[in-house]
Amino acid sequence: MHPRSFNGSMKRIAVEELSKQGCSVTVSDLYAMQFEPRATRNDVVGCLHNSEEFNYGVETWEAYKRGGLSNDVIEEQKKVEEADLLIFQFPLYWFSMPAIMKGWMDRVLVQGFAHEFPNCYDSGLLKNKLAMFSFTTGGSEEMYAKGSINGDIRYLLWPMQHGIMHFCGVKVLAPHICFAPEYVSEEKRKEMLIAWAQRLKTLWKEEPINCSPEWYFQ
Repeated sequence: MHPRSFNGSMKRIAVEELSKQGCSVTVSDLYAMQFEPRATRNDVVGCLHNSEEFNYGVETWEAYKRGGLSNDVIEEQKKVEEADLLIFQFPLYWFSMPAIMKGWMDRVLVQGFAHEFPNCYDSGLLKNKLAMFSFTTGGSEEMYAKGSINGDIRYLLWPMQHGIMHFCGVKVLAPHICFAPEYVSEEKRKEMLIAWAQRLKTLWKEEPINCSPEWYFQ
């Protein structure tokens, strides 16, 4: 993300505030890293488990078990392993996360590392971790209310928070949403940044959301 963007400021504040608390903070700036979002044969180093028929899910599972994933994936998995809390900071694109972040999910959270049926949801392999989605929208808060043109913002969080994070066993904190920072006053943007810094001060006291369909759809 561009360091002078609003999302860049949100990231900077998170790093500064959590570091002040004595946390060890590691940042993966996917754009700066030129992270490869495509899930391909290149993610498997060496011979394939089945060279006759390439199945990405099977091949990365087998590669994970033998330590044969590509270095960039292994590096990101190490960061996840060492983390107590994962914060995903991004602008909402088309009711979802940007493609580069979705590519990170696809390539890093492979079977064997993050999940392995029946070890999913509450028994997912990352069950001792917390995650939070912090993001900006283009539309106003009113546009993401229940009954509005876009529907409740929680509907959009179902595939990201529940289908990815909770599936892998991660407990999810309530999202932090900055609505339409591009279209509000400079004063309002500053208030949004201050509110984020304030929330981070007591983040470790928060309880995760109830990871059930009711949280999203009632």
